[in-house]
Amino acid sequence: MTKFYIPKPRPNAVLRRRLTERLSKGCYRKLTLISAPAGYGKTTLVSEWLTSCGRAAAWISLEEGDSELTRFLTCWITSLQTLKVNIGEGILAVLQTPQPPPTEWILTALLHEISAISSPFILVLDDYHAVKSEAVDAALLFLLNHLPSQMHLVMTTREDPNIPLARLRVRDQLNELRAADLRFTNSESEDFLNNSMGLELSRDQIASLESRTEGWIAGLHLAALSIQGDRDAVRIIPSFNGRHYFVLDYLIEEILDRQPKAVQAFLLRTSILERLCGSLCDDVMFDESVSSNETLLELERKNLFVVPLDHERRWYRYHHLFADVLRKRLQENLDASLIAELHRRASAWYEHNGYEIEAFRHAVKSNDIDRAALLLEGNGMPLHLRGAASISLNWLASLPAAELNARPVLWVMYGSVLLITGKLTSVEHKLAAAEVALAGAEEDVRVRDLIGLIAATRATLASLVLTGSPYDAENELRKAETAMQNTRPDDKTDDLVELIAPARDAGGSDNQRSDQVIIQARRALSYLRPDNLPVRTAAAWMLGVASQRRGVYSDARDAYNEVISNSRTMGHRLMAVMAIMGQGQIEEAEHRTHTAAEYYEEALRLGGDLPLPALREAKRGLARMYNSEVTSRLIEPLSQRELEVLGLIAEGLSNKEIGEKLFLALDTVKGHNRRIFEKLQVQRRTEAIARAIELNLLPNPRKPH
Repeated sequence: MTKFYIPKPRPNAVLRRRLTERLSKGCYRKLTLISAPAGYGKTTLVSEWLTSCGRAAAWISLEEGDSELTRFLTCWITSLQTLKVNIGEGILAVLQTPQPPPTEWILTALLHEISAISSPFILVLDDYHAVKSEAVDAALLFLLNHLPSQMHLVMTTREDPNIPLARLRVRDQLNELRAADLRFTNSESEDFLNNSMGLELSRDQIASLESRTEGWIAGLHLAALSIQGDRDAVRIIPSFNGRHYFVLDYLIEEILDRQPKAVQAFLLRTSILERLCGSLCDDVMFDESVSSNETLLELERKNLFVVPLDHERRWYRYHHLFADVLRKRLQENLDASLIAELHRRASAWYEHNGYEIEAFRHAVKSNDIDRAALLLEGNGMPLHLRGAASISLNWLASLPAAELNARPVLWVMYGSVLLITGKLTSVEHKLAAAEVALAGAEEDVRVRDLIGLIAATRATLASLVLTGSPYDAENELRKAETAMQNTRPDDKTDDLVELIAPARDAGGSDNQRSDQVIIQARRALSYLRPDNLPVRTAAAWMLGVASQRRGVYSDARDAYNEVISNSRTMGHRLMAVMAIMGQGQIEEAEHRTHTAAEYYEEALRLGGDLPLPALREAKRGLARMYNSEVTSRLIEPLSQRELEVLGLIAEGLSNKEIGEKLFLALDTVKGHNRRIFEKLQVQRRTEAIARAIELNLLPNPRKPH
């Protein structure tokens, strides 16, 4: 939750009303972009503005791991939940399934949820430069293009994002601040140096510092800390020459060298951490004579580039510039094996406290391949399926083949990660390498599970080639809608069902691919251990869909039953709903309308608030089943025109008025009346209306809608 904590302005901070007013005036636009190099006070400015802007706000502190689209969207939704509890819960459930729907569908559902927030609000994406992902950039652009009017997006970044800023400017949808805007003016420099930092510099000294730093806030801050240390402004100020980062290195060295040895060691060794808390730092330092909690509080009191991340002062981070220099100095002063040991300790703490992705990240940096491999497996749910695909792929790609051969599980993970990241052409090579590495191994439970995972990955690959997406609900929905629009009332029900349900393969190559999915999915289920529920569920789902497409309904039912059972055990409503929908489609295809209706009703009940296209199809399925039952109770079903005429009769319109409204001749209207009465087996208008209400062809005025 520290990622969603809005930093609080520091006491005695320099108030920058000239900038906060510009931010407030630009709120009618879609995006505020604050783009400048490190050390220009971007985050501090936004946190100051949010305290007085009069709008509710959500915050995301972004980092490299958020380049994963699933993780980015999860962060986005979680931040919104700080404004409205339970918002996006259905979407989060969808994102956490083995086969999420198309990105555009997820984003559309997310925008729909955002529209439910009635009051104007702000969402801040802090440090967007850390996210380097075309998929995230594309998702952000889609969200911006369709952003509800009550939402304003703020982005702080060291470099411009890869979205069409020029187009946003032309449309007056972009408010932006740059480095030139963020620099301290002379008066702000004086306020900061003499009031906030407690110095007593002359106006000439302040002007000299301001000129030498060009208003660069980090430089002024470092200079102030140096002057506080020895009060020698005359010596410090002339050192400001050359580029900022040379000044930065020099001043941080001065500041570090003046700290007690214990503090220097603490700063350097804990610089490996993205976030800091007392117990984590204690485990990394492994020095009982040092209280990390007290050290962090003292660093904050000294204003030594430590940023609190929650109200309780439990979690902190170093200022990014400060952290960069600390890490550089750590590399220069500590042996590589000792740095690896620091990462190993951090990994152990993160694992013990349930932060498995962070544990994996530090295991990788510690060069502990066995530990990283174990963490990557994720105890049944691999980390790359939980938002760590990019870092997993980078690590696996860096390993020599000998290390992978020694650990066949890594070949399997490699193929699975490539599949998840869309690099399909390389998947089979990794799976084949895994099989070679496993050749001759005793088929114990672990080896059998790996064989099952290889088969499940191949089934998914075949499924992707077959459908273009592991989850093709939107495509099936479009086929259903087209079928319903183009089907006449007297067409055979079988033809409609055939189009709405997942279609049977028409071509030979598609048949072969479906058969390949079935073969590999069955193999996966025969090898996977019973408690490996995530992978078993994915394999059973693919087996059910492929069997349904091939018309092997008994196998599809069995597979869907396992999906439902496993999904309920894991708490994944989405997969259960989709499997129940599949069962309903099978019952419908075999003309058991009553049972099909029961399945569709169960899907709707279980789906609840999940934003699923399948739930819309479940409603349509129920309507089809009900209409089928109504039709069986009529001598002949009413045509669409007859239903229109019946509705106008119920509104009390005369035959003449009905003709005028529908542009029909009076005799034509009378002919419609006659056929309606015959089909409903009545003689009068009032009887026709009553009979239509009984058959639910018209709404009952006595029942609430």
